[in-house]
Amino acid sequence: MTTKNAIYKKFKDISQDEYIAPGTALCAGCGGLLALRLAHKVLGKNVVIVNAAGCFTLLSVYPYTPFHSSWMYTAMACAPAGAQGIRDALDILIKKGKIEREDDLKVVVLTGDGTANDMGLQSTSAAIYRGLDFYYFCYDNEAYSNTGFQMSSATPYGSKTNTSLPARINPEGTIQKKKDLFEIWRAHKPPYLATISPSDPIDLSNKFEKALKFEGPKLFITFSPCPPGWSFGASKSVNVAKLAVQTGIWPLKEAIYGEVKHTVILKFKPVEEYLKTQNRYDHLFNPVKQVDVINIIQKDIDNYWKRYLV
Repeated sequence: MTTKNAIYKKFKDISQDEYIAPGTALCAGCGGLLALRLAHKVLGKNVVIVNAAGCFTLLSVYPYTPFHSSWMYTAMACAPAGAQGIRDALDILIKKGKIEREDDLKVVVLTGDGTANDMGLQSTSAAIYRGLDFYYFCYDNEAYSNTGFQMSSATPYGSKTNTSLPARINPEGTIQKKKDLFEIWRAHKPPYLATISPSDPIDLSNKFEKALKFEGPKLFITFSPCPPGWSFGASKSVNVAKLAVQTGIWPLKEAIYGEVKHTVILKFKPVEEYLKTQNRYDHLFNPVKQVDVINIIQKDIDNYWKRYLV
């Protein structure tokens, strides 16, 4: 990512303030939580989080909360509707002089990939259509992880979940390909959307900083390595996330009013290096290497980048 006009150029430029206390009930090594902590540093303390049911529901369990900011819990399908109510209430209070404009809150919807891609998509599309001024933070761990790691429409081809196990008929495991949430949002032409990763805090921080300048719907999809679901050691999350970027399987990009720009472009490593870090792909290598499946995954990555690097 070019740092010429960036606010954050080095790791030490990132604020040391913490708005999410440690010691939460989330799984050790959760990549999504690391990304949320980094995002909150940029957004500051004046935030209200509308949390759709999912893994992050465990962050704030009455009477305990790790948030220094405000928090509201909703069902999976209706977080953007809850965000609309809060945004409208804040606007009315500001208009009536009940709260000062400098005390306004940034409204953040916090969801997993199941909610974002599946049952919450309808209310999200409606909120974007209405031009709701909010941040939509999707932690993408590529499955319904909170309820036992079942397949979602964000589950990638060739991986296994507890509802898409490899078998004789479909030895590759998941036969569907991952839904492209970035492009679904981009079709709505919101002011700003981006993909981020906990392995690149500079890129993440600059994207949230840039989003502060826009009014309207703003999407952030964060790559969220899941140690228990993907079956790797909790200390490896950042390394797994870094390999996802280095192999090109997780592009770091942004779109401003629909115009796409990639913020990190590398000389990509073979996707096998990423796949071998997680047991959810171990059936592609043992007892027999499924070369055809691995080649399909690699070809999809290559075709994606050909569209942007020609």
